[in-house]
Amino acid sequence: MKKVVFKLDMDGLTELKKSAEMKAVLEEMGSSVASSAGGDYDYRVHDADYTSIVNIYPATKEAARDNYENNTLLNALGASGLSMRK
Repeated sequence: MKKVVFKLDMDGLTELKKSAEMKAVLEEMGSSVASSAGGDYDYRVHDADYTSIVNIYPATKEAARDNYENNTLLNALGASGLSMRK
């Protein structure tokens, strides 16, 4: 069996991870988790150094307190079938 060697094009991978298609997927995921958590949660998609990221956060003080006491975002993340990065 021949040994196969390939080189990953890091610039192409970065372009893919920052593409409009990737941002659309992240928008969909962020919207799903934020709506599962309740009306007082919001999300934001932005570019980091090498990838796009979605942040989901409490939009009000009441939601922040609810999240603190009940782990609302974590529960919404689990209910959506997604997992958080470790």
